[in-house]
Amino acid sequence: MFNFIGNLKKINFPFSNLEVYFDLGTSTTRIAIKDKGIVLREPTYLGYNTRTKEHIFFGKEAKTILGKTPEFIKIIRPVIGGVVSDFDAEVSLIKNFLEKSVFLYFSNHLIKPAITAIVVVPSVATEIERKAVEEVLLKAGCSEVIVVEKPLLTGAGSSLHIFSHQPNLIADLGGGLIELAIISGGGIVGQKSLKNAAEHMNKLIYNYIYLKYGVILGEATCEHLKIDILNFVNEEKTTTIRGKSLETGLPKSVRVKTSEIKEALLANFNQIIDAIKELIETSPPEVVDEIFKRGIVLSGGLANIKGIDNFFANEIKIDVFCAENPLDATINGIMKIAKNRNDLVRLRIQ
Repeated sequence: MFNFIGNLKKINFPFSNLEVYFDLGTSTTRIAIKDKGIVLREPTYLGYNTRTKEHIFFGKEAKTILGKTPEFIKIIRPVIGGVVSDFDAEVSLIKNFLEKSVFLYFSNHLIKPAITAIVVVPSVATEIERKAVEEVLLKAGCSEVIVVEKPLLTGAGSSLHIFSHQPNLIADLGGGLIELAIISGGGIVGQKSLKNAAEHMNKLIYNYIYLKYGVILGEATCEHLKIDILNFVNEEKTTTIRGKSLETGLPKSVRVKTSEIKEALLANFNQIIDAIKELIETSPPEVVDEIFKRGIVLSGGLANIKGIDNFFANEIKIDVFCAENPLDATINGIMKIAKNRNDLVRLRIQ
């Protein structure tokens, strides 16, 4: 009997330990597996049934039904501003995502693999907020959690040499948080963050259309306007949207132009530009000189807006470049850095 147990312990089960990478974004959650790549991209939404006290809709399905549910079903956003705001909801969401992505790959195996999770958190996250992310993943089924500051891995995923002593400025224009960071020597030399990110811009579009046309829009329509017709290349697009009339309460259609969306969001983009200028102004002269030579890199969903790099460059008077794959820059950065264990250890938040 004892020999059998001893021999069992010596067996090296396939996939006995698995590295899984997490980017827990405000708008989108991304999960990747070592040597397999990205296996899940889902909106960070879930539906909660207040009668049965259960989470019943997850990811895309929950986002699709936003604004269309009965009173007893609430659509929850468990991550706000890049940090966990609803612990139990986020645990439930991650469990669901792991089941339909990571564990799906190993459904034929008798034993589920032990998961080593590598996750990013905003550089401005407090110790309590970092601990909350760690606890979420442990409770969702991970056996070990390695936490790293997000700007460093976003920089790595944007093809920056983050361990070089030549400073780089990266602006991560995400859904819940605008993170500006100067990276050098595997650390953050200076950083600044703003809450007026892509989610906030949807509200600005809502207010603009409400005041100008007396039409109430849903969140999905506001996002559609921002993604589909906003650009900074003087390309005037027009689209017809439908909302609820403020006067009659009935459906009302209006035609909206690119110039109007730009007018609604221009002050917000100028705040981001001012924050970049402030970060540069408060940096040492040697750092400023390097940034001027090397330029600024944009990542995140807003970096996909056509012409935003030239718009920023004209205002800041420094070259601005968009990352090759701005939406997946962070998760690609985790996969890149995780290949070298020594690099990962250097970046890990103790």
